[in-house]
Amino acid sequence: MPAGVSWPKYLKMVSASFLSMFAGAELVHRYYRPDLSVPEVPPKPGELKTELLGLKQTTTNSPESS
Repeated sequence: MPAGVSWPKYLKMVSASFLSMFAGAELVHRYYRPDLSVPEVPPKPGELKTELLGLKQTTTNSPESS
């Protein structure tokens, strides 16, 4: 009896936690929509652009770079 709980209750809790973990992973995968294609030539450093559901990242010049 793990953690003072009966086996049936323990197995229910473990299965519920696994199901919620898999559902959460699927939800994140569908939200971020990763590009799973493999390019023939890998991109050069700094060329890879990613977007989150159409939102574009804006770049700002920091005072340290001038």
